[in-house]
Amino acid sequence: MQMALRLARRGLGSVWPNPAVGCIIVCEGQGGRVVGRGWTQPGGRPHAETEALKRAGAQANGATAYVSLEPCNHTGKTGPCTDALIKAGVKRVVIATEDPDPRVEGGGIAKLKAAGIETELHVCRDDADQLNNGFMKRITKYRPMMTLKLATSLDGRIATHTHHSRWITGPLSRAHAHRLRAENDAVLVGSETAITDDPELTCRLPGLEERSPVRIVLDSRLRLSPKSKMVQSAKDVPVWVVTTIGQSAVTKDELTKQGVEIIELDPKEDGRPDLKAVTKTLAERGLTRVLIGGGGGVAGSLFRHKLIDELIWFRAPKLIGADGIPALDALGIETMDQAPEFISSDVFKTGDDTVETYRRVS
Repeated sequence: MQMALRLARRGLGSVWPNPAVGCIIVCEGQGGRVVGRGWTQPGGRPHAETEALKRAGAQANGATAYVSLEPCNHTGKTGPCTDALIKAGVKRVVIATEDPDPRVEGGGIAKLKAAGIETELHVCRDDADQLNNGFMKRITKYRPMMTLKLATSLDGRIATHTHHSRWITGPLSRAHAHRLRAENDAVLVGSETAITDDPELTCRLPGLEERSPVRIVLDSRLRLSPKSKMVQSAKDVPVWVVTTIGQSAVTKDELTKQGVEIIELDPKEDGRPDLKAVTKTLAERGLTRVLIGGGGGVAGSLFRHKLIDELIWFRAPKLIGADGIPALDALGIETMDQAPEFISSDVFKTGDDTVETYRRVS
């Protein structure tokens, strides 16, 4: 199952709105020999099970399939994976976790059992649930999984008091940040970051250039320049600008002509779109995993709305001091029981820097 989960990770960032699934076909009668491997292909089709069965061929008959998510039992662009497993003569199916999609939700397991196939559940369940946390949140919470990436000094600063920030972290950390972009469906920044830094937000790792995520800018006043790097490349890598209803028709026209997609939402009293409405809209468009690319204002707002699920913190062994720019805006916390709480899930080094991953306590 761990092999199936590793295969599933290959699809992260490229299979939305579908989950990233891995499948291993094992011929038990030959000492547990792997005869087929598959993972969800870009765009979500074909599914992992059909890919693994295709590679296994006739050897799938009487074999065991290890699948990181319950096989589907509904017809979409392709037929149900349950039917493919039954037709192939698979004897046993081991499943890491159930699919919460109402079109499946236990139906795939029931169909396999009805066909006389032995099923086993919840092998490596926690790992499988975490892998597809974004897909499951989109189905059950109507929003994507939101991961905040921070690159700071040891004292939590993202820039000096003159706003100089290149480079706080080293080249290995920056390469890893590009990998994170490849593993997410979209990367989101606020208008201040988009205007001040003029970032590209693409994945520029050799061999992964085609894995650049959708680039999203929260821009309630529609200030993004048509000459910015993101806008100039919008016809090659999608750019979505989330703004409020009633902004300049001329600016909207300038942006859309260059390939930018404008998403207009009702403003709140402060003139900005409601963040829960933003995340719901992103989920409706199929996004399952969104990487927050920086900006203390956006990060602080997401924390206040309890919308950050995971925190990936790159810390450089440097000090900037209290006059530096903090990573987060004020959260309005008065007592410690109001503070967002996380648990550590991973720590490793990238050169001289330290990368820490934290998950939100439910």
